Amino acid sequence: MSFAIPNFTKNSINRAGKVLIDPHALPAARAEALAVITHWRSCHAYPVNTFQATLRGRVKKICDTALVAQRLKRIPSMEKKLQINHGMQLVRMQDIGGLRAVVDSVSQVRKLQAMYTDGSLTHELIDTDDYIEIPKGSGYRSLHLIYKYKNPIESPYDGLHLELQIRTRLQHAWATAVEIIGTFLNQALKSSEGATEWLYYFKVVSAAFALVEKTTTSKEFTDWTPARIAQTCIGLEKDLDVRRKLQAFAVTANAITSSKVAGSYHLIVLNPVARTVSVQSYGKRRLVEANEAYAKAELSASTIGEDIQTVLVATDTVESLRRAYPNYFLDTRQFIAALNRIQKLAE
Repeated sequence: MSFAIPNFTKNSINRAGKVLIDPHALPAARAEALAVITHWRSCHAYPVNTFQATLRGRVKKICDTALVAQRLKRIPSMEKKLQINHGMQLVRMQDIGGLRAVVDSVSQVRKLQAMYTDGSLTHELIDTDDYIEIPKGSGYRSLHLIYKYKNPIESPYDGLHLELQIRTRLQHAWATAVEIIGTFLNQALKSSEGATEWLYYFKVVSAAFALVEKTTTSKEFTDWTPARIAQTCIGLEKDLDVRRKLQAFAVTANAITSSKVAGSYHLIVLNPVARTVSVQSYGKRRLVEANEAYAKAELSASTIGEDIQTVLVATDTVESLRRAYPNYFLDTRQFIAALNRIQKLAE
């Protein structure tokens, strides 16, 4: 397997980040910046791959049905993050290389967390964001562990940042629904931007899901009774016609096309307007080709100007890909099933 090796200075990477968010940047300057950023992103594939091997071994000890996936951050997402966080340097962005583990319960989240905080890793844990203990104001719940990669054998990658997300299936279902609704409203609900009624709805749903998992709700729901939370959740669901909208957004089976080649790396292209999804798979030895295709797909989407979403992820099978990243397949079945549980609490 061939991995990209960092060959740009930190200053050049940060300059490329500034050009990326400069609305007055000339086309030539932007193209040069994108080349630097694309290479910088691909360099994270090596440490992410190293981490995922350890993650798979550890998660199997606590959850036979766990999902494990890895991805390299989309350039539009990098651009958005740089715009929101004024003064952020691209070289210090912590989640360009990301891994995700989805387990069955909060207790399993904590067991996996303990495996990573016991000091057995050579890599440096530099930050912990526990959004299960203290949910974000948006209602987002998950555990994030931020690492600085350290490997004396492969020193070119030392210092690269990685983010490990550990969440339950219920938390995963919530995050998926937020992204799918945001996609079709063409609003950044994930970033707490967009229609007030939808942002509030997902806050209430998060509180209801927290009740199911017996964890902390957002601060604004501290004094609410479980019945009030559940009833408000169901009431808003009916007002917004949530279930019908989610079912209408679903991609039909014949609209999903997949390459016949088995592989570890999968390039997903979602066209929410046409409601189509394509998946191109690449074997482990074709990582360079996969990264090149990723960059071309992103460039094509930005040139066309349509809201086409592309991402390169890695999973063991296409089916586990669909379960780990259901938002790219507009799949909200788990979310709807969870709403049925809330319905019972409200009765």
